[in-house]
Amino acid sequence: MIEFWQKLLASDFMPHGVCFLWNPEIVWLHAISDTVIAVSYYLIPLALVYFVRKRKDLPFQWMFLLFGVFILGCGTTHVMELWTLWHGTYRLAGVIKAITAGASVLTAVLLVRLMPQALALPSPAQLREANERLARAHEDLESRVRERTAQLAEAYAELRAEMDRRLAAEHERLRAEQTVRMMQTELAHVGRVTTMGELAASIAHELRQPLSAVVTNANACLRWLANTPPNVFEARESVSNILRDGQRAGEVIRRIRALLKKTPPQPTEQDVNELLKEVMPLVRDAFLKDNIDARLDLAHDLPAVKGDRVQLQQVILNLIMNGIEAMHQTARDPRRLEISSRRLESGEVAVTVRDSGVGVEPATFEKLFDPFFTTKPSGMGMGLSVSRAIVESHGGRLWASRNDGPGASFHVALPVLA
Repeated sequence: MIEFWQKLLASDFMPHGVCFLWNPEIVWLHAISDTVIAVSYYLIPLALVYFVRKRKDLPFQWMFLLFGVFILGCGTTHVMELWTLWHGTYRLAGVIKAITAGASVLTAVLLVRLMPQALALPSPAQLREANERLARAHEDLESRVRERTAQLAEAYAELRAEMDRRLAAEHERLRAEQTVRMMQTELAHVGRVTTMGELAASIAHELRQPLSAVVTNANACLRWLANTPPNVFEARESVSNILRDGQRAGEVIRRIRALLKKTPPQPTEQDVNELLKEVMPLVRDAFLKDNIDARLDLAHDLPAVKGDRVQLQQVILNLIMNGIEAMHQTARDPRRLEISSRRLESGEVAVTVRDSGVGVEPATFEKLFDPFFTTKPSGMGMGLSVSRAIVESHGGRLWASRNDGPGASFHVALPVLA
């Protein structure tokens, strides 16, 4: 064996040309054929390597490379056939053939094992069919996408139209609310003017007292100044009284003007007890005229509320006038009107006007606050409706209840100032 490898490259045998008797036609036929075959066998592996490198997605790339090795070995055996025509280097030729045989056996075995997987690969026809199905599916998907896009565009257009309608409706609602507020303000003003007309006698009485006192004190002042020598001390005292009574008359006029003014609501911090005290002088003459025992029952340390002073006084005046008219329709004595303030468990500040009048029938109790509903022959039916609207605009409540005895009670609850 050692001698075999030592003489691997030795040409100690007769060349193939001897077997061909050095016949030129035979020698060159084999030489040219082996050369062409060897060149072809060398080009095929190069083409396979190039193909594999360009097609990274190719399955079983190693099999193509293994085929390239086998074919390269075959090409080399033909090179040795060309060489042994003139040189007897048969040991090297045998080794190359053995290597080629090993590569061929390995390739054949692996190819047999790979055959089921190779057969499972889709054929070009199958691939074309699959591509056609994919193309049809893609076209169907595109059609669905276009259809869905059209539906979405239509839905979007409908949504925009609905949004525009809702915005228009919202603007219309806001305009309607503004109109309603303006109408409520107008009705409230009309109610105040009407109430002032009903209280004209009481207002005149309230003004008559300080004005009469002014005239009396002015005459007294003239008499004191007419003395010899003038009594300046007493005259100054009379002038002080004139100033005090003038301020009283001015305060009455100020309150009346505030109730009659047509101005937008101006919510500010209000003391409910002070509001009640300011309203009472305006209805004092009405109490005296109908012989009504009016009482104020005010709770102490009430928190302030936020509201428009004129509107809240209008509500209180309206409830008091309703109580006076309810007692005016009955001959029952005594006639009592109790106006009280208190703090509710809910935290609200409440005002209650309780009368001993004719009361309210159960059948009409729920309709008291409906617009244009009235139990009085000459009433318009707007007083309680406007009063409730005013109270609710302040975040409060206005309701009525039947007394255990005669008459009815009306309650106003207002949220405290935060």
